[in-house]
Amino acid sequence: MFEPLAHAPAYQLLAQQIRDRILSRQLRDGEALPTETDLARQFAVNRSTVREALRDLQSSGLVTRRQGSKRLVVCRPSVAAVGGGVSEAMRLHGARFADVWEALSAVQPAIAAAAARNRSPAGLAGMAAAAEGFAVAGLPAVAATAQVAAFFRALGQASANPVFMMMNEPLMRLLEPSLAIMIDQVPQARDRIAGAQRQLLNAVLKGDEPDATAWMARHIRDFGRGYELAGIPLATEIAAPMDG
Repeated sequence: MFEPLAHAPAYQLLAQQIRDRILSRQLRDGEALPTETDLARQFAVNRSTVREALRDLQSSGLVTRRQGSKRLVVCRPSVAAVGGGVSEAMRLHGARFADVWEALSAVQPAIAAAAARNRSPAGLAGMAAAAEGFAVAGLPAVAATAQVAAFFRALGQASANPVFMMMNEPLMRLLEPSLAIMIDQVPQARDRIAGAQRQLLNAVLKGDEPDATAWMARHIRDFGRGYELAGIPLATEIAAPMDG
């Protein structure tokens, strides 16, 4: 299956060969890798090199070990895992609330249009459930924020576009902490969010791309205005502590 490596030990090169096979779909999701012994023989390296390479692939989320089994199988990194890594990188690169708001302004209307066009049933159900959950009276700020994020994630799912879904996740992770502060400091925030969710859900259900696009653009503008009213400067870096 694999060619021997030119230089050993070389766990990065070994891992890269397997990674290339996974990304090219020569090794598919759920397919078991050969045993460590078999891989060591095929690559002409010792088992410790194979073990190090497999640890590298596991940390990347490309292989996993099923419960009760010693064999590693190919897997797809989850949206949550990818989003978590990207959001951490954005924080380390000094992303500001202004940057997140600008990205949301550019991306979310396009996602809303795709959702209205493609209308994935699972995504539509998720949007409806999140909107209903957000509308519950007296919902604590953190729980309300989680429902807002769930609505956006479901909208991405409704778009039936995996790239949009991957783009959505890190932005939601960066949005949630500040939104939890803003949502109770701005009296009209909850009503504005609930109203926008209703309009967006209706537009997506009807397949009305222009209406979905327009309502999402308005919804994101409201977020920017909410930050101003809550006294959260958009120039603040997301990694900086905030009073809440």
